[in-house]
Amino acid sequence: MPMWCLSTNKDECIYRGEEGTQSFYQHGDVILGGLFPLHYSPVGAVRSFQSKPSATEYNDFSSRALRWMRTMTFAVAEINQRKDLLPKLSLGYHIRDSYDDIPVSLKSSLLLVNGQPEKERGATCADVRRQPSPVIVGDASSGVSMAVLRTLGSFKIPLVSYFASCSCLSNKKEFPSFMRTMPSDEFQIKALAKLVHYFQWSWVGLIGMDSDYARFAIQLFVKESVRYNVCPAYVHFYPIILSKEALQELMNIIRDSTASVILNFSSESTLKTILQECRRQNITHLQWIASEAWATSNALWGDFSDLLQGTLGFAIRKGEIPNLDGYLRLLNTSSVQNSHFLSEFWEDTFNCQVNRSLNTHIHRQEDLNRGRCSDNESLDDVYSLYSDVSQLRVSYNVYKAVYLVAHSLHEMTTCVPGQGPFHNGTCGNLKPLLPWQLLSYMKRANFTTLGEDVSFDENGDPIASYDLINWKMASDGSLQLLKVGFYDASLRDERNLVINDSVIIWHSGNKAPVSVCSQSCLPGSRKARRKGEPICCFDCVPCAEGEISNETDSNDCLRCSREMIPNQARDHCVPKVLEYLSFHEPLGIVLWVVLTIGVCLTVAVLCVFVTYRHTPVVRGNNMELSFLVLLFLCVCFLIGLTFIGKPTDWLCQIRYTAFGISFALCIACILAKTIVVLMAFRATLPGSDVMKWFGPVKQRCSVILCSCVQCLVCIIWLMTKPPIATNSTRFLSATIIVECDVGSEIGFWCVLGYIGLLACMCFLTAFLARKLPDNFNEAKCITFSMVIFFAVWITFIPVYVSTRGKYMAAVHVFAILASGFGLLLCIFAPKCYVVLLRPEKNIRKNMMNK
Repeated sequence: MPMWCLSTNKDECIYRGEEGTQSFYQHGDVILGGLFPLHYSPVGAVRSFQSKPSATEYNDFSSRALRWMRTMTFAVAEINQRKDLLPKLSLGYHIRDSYDDIPVSLKSSLLLVNGQPEKERGATCADVRRQPSPVIVGDASSGVSMAVLRTLGSFKIPLVSYFASCSCLSNKKEFPSFMRTMPSDEFQIKALAKLVHYFQWSWVGLIGMDSDYARFAIQLFVKESVRYNVCPAYVHFYPIILSKEALQELMNIIRDSTASVILNFSSESTLKTILQECRRQNITHLQWIASEAWATSNALWGDFSDLLQGTLGFAIRKGEIPNLDGYLRLLNTSSVQNSHFLSEFWEDTFNCQVNRSLNTHIHRQEDLNRGRCSDNESLDDVYSLYSDVSQLRVSYNVYKAVYLVAHSLHEMTTCVPGQGPFHNGTCGNLKPLLPWQLLSYMKRANFTTLGEDVSFDENGDPIASYDLINWKMASDGSLQLLKVGFYDASLRDERNLVINDSVIIWHSGNKAPVSVCSQSCLPGSRKARRKGEPICCFDCVPCAEGEISNETDSNDCLRCSREMIPNQARDHCVPKVLEYLSFHEPLGIVLWVVLTIGVCLTVAVLCVFVTYRHTPVVRGNNMELSFLVLLFLCVCFLIGLTFIGKPTDWLCQIRYTAFGISFALCIACILAKTIVVLMAFRATLPGSDVMKWFGPVKQRCSVILCSCVQCLVCIIWLMTKPPIATNSTRFLSATIIVECDVGSEIGFWCVLGYIGLLACMCFLTAFLARKLPDNFNEAKCITFSMVIFFAVWITFIPVYVSTRGKYMAAVHVFAILASGFGLLLCIFAPKCYVVLLRPEKNIRKNMMNK
């Protein structure tokens, strides 16, 4: 097999095998192996199993992967020029195309660690020695990396991946020799779940290639999304090589689903086929969420910009690598003709054929008809993913992977015997260099490159840090990758995701799309799970009576306390209305106005009696007791005011006791008057000395005695179980009845019963005196007033028992008014009529007439 040298340095050579696998090789003291997917999309072929199968052909060449490869060679050259890093060692490299294909990658990895080309047929660089590689930088695919590790893991040969992100590779029991400069999918999935939750997308479609990478990623996402109540609308894995049947099955799932947000775990090559079919079937409403595998893939934009506008995805942090841009643009027509990789890239970029080209990947007729390349082609005149250094993300990972190996080798060369990491402080050997010893140093590596601190956890994973990328069409139609946020796993959970949603461009327009199985339940309702469906699918049920929900998508309604009631919307509890007889409501106003009138009339009558106290009508009806009756009657009207207003404990105690005592005093005075009149006429009989027992002093004592009984009852009542203010409420009632609880029912009815007893006695005495001369007694008036009194209070009892709240208080006030006005009008109105309107009858002569 012939061999050509790429540069003037004859230690840098390129090999091409007879089956078409190529490699880059540069001699050095330590040879770094490299695997890069420069070709992808294998062409399907039918195997006859009757002859030796031909080599697999591949449709596409990756300019992006070529940049990754050239970044590795750049990093090696940069390290070899440094005096502070590996000054006594030179690095070389042996790089092969993995074709993003497991069988080819396994073969290439074995050739790398063996150090031999596929077949030796001769070489023009006779002094080149192909040393085994103790470490491999690669591969990009998680599935390929896993296959290579299962083969090389037994030999403990380190594999440092720059793009394999599957969380399964963190399993050190299965993959003990694996390290990477690419964060684990575990962190990307956490970021994606938080992103979906941030925009309230609870119904998301999940699709991915049928590979370990996609399966582990989707499995992690489903598990993580449970924390945020996000449900997969569907989970579908499609084969790497999509047949028409598999593609149509995928389209049917996407079209039939109500999810408008779709998360895809695949490579860009497979996604191209899916997007083509989406356009053909007019499925253009999807909001795509990209995995880091294609979050910055410019290659997809040209043909599918209308479908991918507004795409969101997390991309690994980018870096700025000084001088890389100039290094990549050093290529020209003469320098690429001896390299299969570079020749293919050059011919695809400038649509021409390089003289003596090694490019064997020419299949289409238009490729065969290309003209010859001139020497005037320049990368400065065209745009290419290869020379685009604006988004150095995977390239930066390649750069860090090379420096990881370099710093680990540097630690080995500077190791002091007795302070090494191995048994008895021994250091690693450089001659021969043992891969397992190098791996030990790599796991302990901690260095700084381009201002970034690089370190690894116990699983060989770096600290995760992502940029949130939004795809936007620039003014010239090209793809503009906007950084609209970031995710940093080193920060606390509530602060590790930052999103500037004000600048995000959406596929559906200016607003974020809605992707839910069920619309959110507004406050005032709760979610009711649909039987047999995911938790994101539910019906909204209004909260029951007495319950509220004050959050969107509440799982349960909350019961209001007994002092609260739901508002009309049932989204928060409001205090119940306090119900009591108020001074400001119409009923209360009427009652206190009438009570005031009663007080004024009583005072007016008292003033008339005082003014005319020397007249016969006033003097002839026991003036002193009349004054007391009017005074206590005025107090009764005033006591009625205590039944209006918000009840309190002290007001309740004053209300009932003052009512009982004042009416007892009033009725006791009337009883004394009636007895005096009756006894006065009985004393006119011959030999009667009854009046000596009913003098003024005895009359006062009888009033005090009758009142003391009532006072004693009230004192016992207050000391045992006094009246108190209570808030009475029913569960579904909108009001709280503030009322006075009498406390002791026995005490309350004893007070009313004693007043009734005095009234009965008064009625009986007045009834006995009804036939005495009209001019000398008021027995008929007292009798009639007592009839009114009985009628009022007998009616009061059933009404009082059957009412609550302010109406109970109103009934009580009405009883006080009726009985008070009955006494005032029946007893004192006739006397005022005579005193004020018929003064001619207010003389002694008229009083003495029979």
